[in-house]
Amino acid sequence: MTVTTPHPQPRTTIPAPTPRLQLKDGAEDADWLELTEAVREAGQYATRAEAERVTRIVLSALGGHVTGDERVALAQALPREAGRVIASQIPATHPLTAREFVESVATRIEGSTPATARWDVSSVLSVLADRVGDPLTTRLLTQLPPGYALLFGRADLAPTA
Repeated sequence: MTVTTPHPQPRTTIPAPTPRLQLKDGAEDADWLELTEAVREAGQYATRAEAERVTRIVLSALGGHVTGDERVALAQALPREAGRVIASQIPATHPLTAREFVESVATRIEGSTPATARWDVSSVLSVLADRVGDPLTTRLLTQLPPGYALLFGRADLAPTA
């Protein structure tokens, strides 16, 4: 007598769909958290929420003053949320000096003074310069009026005659 054992059918395993959007959003959230944590450390803010609030305010102010290819490059070099904040701003009708920029940020932060706003702006922009690198930071600075280099954590050296 011949006994045949049926060969088991190979099991087909259908993997669960990879929640790509969730993973991507999670990575984007992690990038945003990393950015705001770096701002929290640079500015010595007590909470990440405070650092996030300051980051949004400074980036929204900057977004109106950076235009063209530099604006696009900056938005692409930052975490998606930061890029949205930059890109969603209406371009300013006239460029602000660094001092006027700091004063405009001071009006957006409750209880802020020009001195505390300068701290906030420098905390965010120095982290931003580290994240986007020297070439893009240099391009941004050439587009902005003189005086912004110090806000980005760079020496503001005037060319000699």
